[in-house]
Amino acid sequence: MFRLIAFLISLLIAAPSFAQDKPRLTIFAAASLTEALSDVGKAYADAGHDAPVFSFAASSALARQIENGAPAALFVSADEEWMDYLAARTLIEPNSRVSVLGNSLVLVVPKGDTLGVAIGPGFDLAGALKGRKLSLADPTGVPAGRYAQAALTSLGVWKSVEPLVVRADNVRAALTFVERKEAAAGIVYATDAALTDKVDVAGTFPAASHPPISYPLAVIARNDSAEARAFRDFLLSEPAKAIYRKYGFAVR
Repeated sequence: MFRLIAFLISLLIAAPSFAQDKPRLTIFAAASLTEALSDVGKAYADAGHDAPVFSFAASSALARQIENGAPAALFVSADEEWMDYLAARTLIEPNSRVSVLGNSLVLVVPKGDTLGVAIGPGFDLAGALKGRKLSLADPTGVPAGRYAQAALTSLGVWKSVEPLVVRADNVRAALTFVERKEAAAGIVYATDAALTDKVDVAGTFPAASHPPISYPLAVIARNDSAEARAFRDFLLSEPAKAIYRKYGFAVR
């Protein structure tokens, strides 16, 4: 009897540590969503749920990490292509995929500077840069860079500015180059430009000059759970949408 009582007491003592050891929901999301999703996570916790853990980076890097077994429960990409990449490998739950947000693409310069050009077909961006650098996310894989290259190509100026391009790991890094005046201009999302007082927006790229900027989300198949589904639903809720709008995202 004494041993049984001792065993039961040991279980009661250990129970809190078991709760503390419960894995937290991990969300992989595009760098441009850092502030918005961090606020959504706080709102979710304030509603009585366990706070999720976020990993923010370029969608390309996150998708490859998921492919290699990273323990993400949900993925929020900055374009459809990287979600398609995971879907083609049966790594997401198809019935959980939905595209909820949009954005726009802007040309930024250091605060107080000006390029003196208007964005349009054949605009002389290379001439305005005068040999100085143009920063953008790496277009070989990062969505923001892909959108930027597509816009410059459709406007007929990519070949002239390509030698001046500084390729950043993600859109936030591209913005930092301009903030530090290490680049004379950069191409980023409008929501990123709105977060800093160290840059000015020199112009907005026409929506028709690049593929629609779309942010799909989906549950990762191997980590599908009630908790993952609950947070997915919260990401689509009206409180979450209010947060997205606050940061300037277009909500679908």
